[in-house]
Amino acid sequence: MYAVIKTGGKQHKVSEGDVIAIEKIDGDKGDAIVFDQVLMVEKEGQFHIGRPVVEGAKVTGEILALTKAAKLTVFKMKKRKGYRKKTGHRQQLTSMRIKEISI
Repeated sequence: MYAVIKTGGKQHKVSEGDVIAIEKIDGDKGDAIVFDQVLMVEKEGQFHIGRPVVEGAKVTGEILALTKAAKLTVFKMKKRKGYRKKTGHRQQLTSMRIKEISI
C-alpha cells in the first residue's frame, strides 16, 4: 500500500514506515501530523485517484527531527564589470516517519 501526498508544493510517494524529508512544517519532535491532501492511494492492486484529492483519505506521520539541507552556493558575476556576489542558502527540512495510510 502506498499513497501520493502533496506538501510544501511538492508531491511525495510514501508507504507505511517510510522516512521522508519534507519542507519545514510547524511542530516539535514526536508530534503527529495528518496530511489531508492525498492525491492517490494504491491498496491491494486497486487505485483510488483523486480529483484533485481522494475524499476521506489521510496519511498520518510523526516528526523525527528538524534539520537543514546541504548548503547551496549562489554566485553572480558580470564579466569585465568587477561585479561579483557570493551568497548561500540552507533549506530547512522536517524529517518524518509515515505511520498510517487510511482511506
